Amino acid sequence: MKTYEEVRSWLYEQLPYYQKQGSIAFKPDLKKMQAFMRYLGNPHDAFSSIHVAGTNGKGSTSHMITSVLMEAGYKVGLYTSPHLKDFTERIRINGVEMDSKYVVDFVQDHQTYFLEARLSFFELTVGMAFSYFKQHQIEIAVVEVGLGGRLDATNIINPILSVITNIGLDHTQFLGTKLDEIAREKAGIIKSKTLVVIGETQSETTNIFSDVAKKHEAPILWADQKLKSFFKTDLRGFYQQKNIQTATVALEGSSLDKINKDCISRGLLNVTNNTGLLGRWQLLNHEPTIVADVTHNVEGFRYVVEQIRATNYQNLHLVLGFVKGKKLEDIICMLPKNADYYFCTPNIHRAEELSVLKNLAKKYKLNSKTFSTVVEAYESAFKNAQKRDFIYVGGSTFVVAEIL
Repeated sequence: MKTYEEVRSWLYEQLPYYQKQGSIAFKPDLKKMQAFMRYLGNPHDAFSSIHVAGTNGKGSTSHMITSVLMEAGYKVGLYTSPHLKDFTERIRINGVEMDSKYVVDFVQDHQTYFLEARLSFFELTVGMAFSYFKQHQIEIAVVEVGLGGRLDATNIINPILSVITNIGLDHTQFLGTKLDEIAREKAGIIKSKTLVVIGETQSETTNIFSDVAKKHEAPILWADQKLKSFFKTDLRGFYQQKNIQTATVALEGSSLDKINKDCISRGLLNVTNNTGLLGRWQLLNHEPTIVADVTHNVEGFRYVVEQIRATNYQNLHLVLGFVKGKKLEDIICMLPKNADYYFCTPNIHRAEELSVLKNLAKKYKLNSKTFSTVVEAYESAFKNAQKRDFIYVGGSTFVVAEIL
């Protein structure tokens, strides 16, 4: 393997890859990750870090915090997942994606170890990120949890700040079927005597977080119980207001001496430009208005439906595809009835079958058509839309990725 394209293909095809394969690639165990870090020389100890978990909003919140840190003058690494357009999006320094040459060199240098240690795609990527950050001598890394928290591969860091945005019923096959069970997994990122900020107060989870924080002697702040933040952001989604509040309380509560209201204001207003965040109520076109959004679960769709209702349009078109394991009926039943639906399957193994979507559309009397690909569904919606219409594209990160 000599080219970036060859290495990237090897990563996707040879290593267990949760985003494509699901449970086959989900191997929650920190022992391999700890051994991998020792093999690499513990690069995660070379910089400070901020750890961000949660069911919804952890990606946006991570980007917001990164943008503010950049405005404050820090050299900031950002690790997020999954990517939308290319693998290098997952690892950035001051908003600039990782150099593809580093990917090639890293895999070539350590390929034997990856195979012998039987690392997952995610474990390898986390190690790559931390090595890249150490090489480039960053000051702070903002690290988004992949799945859960307690046994996530990122949970080998000792952060200066932990953030948990909220708890919802997602990935229940791995994390538990009740909010308190999921909260216990995400509470696993709470560290000894380290501030933890919880984005939303939820009756089912409050005691879990309080008990774990007390056990670790960790100060705890509930963002939604603090004075409401009036900072604005360039991110368009209604749901971003909660993320603004969480990010602001976290940054103001941190021990970082360069943080002030001016850099928070600038950072939140320039998230897209600073960090390159994509797919969050992203405006793709005028006349017709086209928005792409990666929301993919019940809690997120409540905000999506609210924002659709607040949008001016003549006719509504929704291009939707999902992956298996979501509470689809709970999503479908809340969607607007007076709309045209274009159901499709993203090009991944975990895509939900069209027959399932077709049956739900019939049950809830939605005017719908089904398409075997995302592109066909999108092109049909665009063809049918008038200038004053609104096209929403979403349901899954992978649907949005194919459009972008």
